Amino acid sequence: MSSARHRLVADAALDVLAEHGSRGLTHRAVDTAAGLPAGSTSYYYRSRAALLSACVERLVERDHEELDGLTTMIAGADREALTDSLAGVLRHWLGAGRQRHLARYELTLESVRRPEVAGQLHRSGEELRGRIAEILGGLGAAEPPRQARWLVACIDGILFDNIAGARASDPIGERELRGAVGGLIGAVLPEASD
Repeated sequence: MSSARHRLVADAALDVLAEHGSRGLTHRAVDTAAGLPAGSTSYYYRSRAALLSACVERLVERDHEELDGLTTMIAGADREALTDSLAGVLRHWLGAGRQRHLARYELTLESVRRPEVAGQLHRSGEELRGRIAEILGGLGAAEPPRQARWLVACIDGILFDNIAGARASDPIGERELRGAVGGLIGAVLPEASD
C-alpha cells in the first residue's frame, strides 16, 4: 500500500467486511470504522471495485508479513519446532487473526461474481503457495509444489471449519490443533533419518 492512510482505510474496510459482510461494505461504513471524516474513503478509493481491490491488496500484504515471520521462525527448525510454530500461527489466526479470515471469506464469495477480485485472489494464492513450496523444499519435501497446495488446502479447511463451519461454536483445542498440525507436517515432510 502506498501510504499509512491507504493502509488505515484498507484495514478498516477489512474490519467492516468481517463485521458486516460484503453488503455492509460501504464507503461511509469504512469512514466510520477508520474514524475518518465522511468522504475520506471515497477520496482514496472512488468505487466499490477499487475498495475491494484495496482490501485484497492489504490482505495479501498482511499475509506476506506473517509468512515472512513464519519463515524466520522455522529456518533450520526440526519437525517439533516446525509443528509448534505452525500450530502457533493457526492458533493466532483462530484467535486474534479471526477477523481477517472472515474478511477473506467475504472476498472469496465476492470473487465468484467479480472476475477482477477473483484474479487478484488467484494470483496472490499462487504466490503464497509458491513461497510455501520453497519452504517445504528447503525442509526436504519430495514434491514441494504439490505438497504446498495440499498443505494450504488442509490449513484452509481447519480455519474455515473453526471460524465459520461446523466447529465455530466449539473450536479446536490446543492439543487437537497441535496433533492436526503434526499430522500435516508428517504427511509433507520425510522422517529424519538416523
